[in-house]
Amino acid sequence: MNIRLNCDMGESFGIWKMGKDEEIMPYISLANLACGFHASDAVTMSRSVELAKKYNVTIGAHPSYQDLVGFGRRSMKCTLEEIKSIVLYQIGALYSFCKLNKTTVSYVKPHGALYNDMMKDDNIYKAILSAISSFDKNIKLMILSTPNNEAYEHTARLYGISLIYEVFADRNYNDDGTLVSRVLPDAVIKDELDVMQRITNLKDRGYLESISGKKLFLKADTVCVHGDGDNALTFIKAVQKIVGS
Repeated sequence: MNIRLNCDMGESFGIWKMGKDEEIMPYISLANLACGFHASDAVTMSRSVELAKKYNVTIGAHPSYQDLVGFGRRSMKCTLEEIKSIVLYQIGALYSFCKLNKTTVSYVKPHGALYNDMMKDDNIYKAILSAISSFDKNIKLMILSTPNNEAYEHTARLYGISLIYEVFADRNYNDDGTLVSRVLPDAVIKDELDVMQRITNLKDRGYLESISGKKLFLKADTVCVHGDGDNALTFIKAVQKIVGS
């Protein structure tokens, strides 16, 4: 299984710093860059694009609900028109810095609550697909890989959008393939050996184990390690050795 490593990045805001972007960037293939609604600002976006280009890392837009205070992890009651508009707004913001640096936005990975809502609500999923399709059909959409990928694939084809299937190295899964909610204490995996074993099983055997031990056979184009954790750099180096990219 050929798996690329991705990480959420560019999430500092003004004088407030998050993550170790300069240290992490050399070890990843895909950088999901915040676009100002849950984190980041104009200067941070500009510097993040420059950093990704320096290390030849593919750039993705990481749009969210307009929720700086909640770091984009709270669902918001938005109309479908609002969702399409906020996604377009954020893609456009990041695209301007990419154009300045003679690179481009290659994919979109919604952040936090918007990502979770997209996976649960077909209308939100369609609104995001519509936003991407109206901007540039060459831009792909990154979604959570599930046992029901075919349904998401069919809908994406209607909008002319290709999908990137993502799994998470440092998040626990429910038996149905959804992520364990962050409100629960065991949502995030903090042991390096556990993370390494999970990704080894994924690469060599094609499955991740759910929190109850069920084997989840999932298509994996990319694996995510969150860049804001205490052990982020250690985890990323460990996973990079396993997946090789």
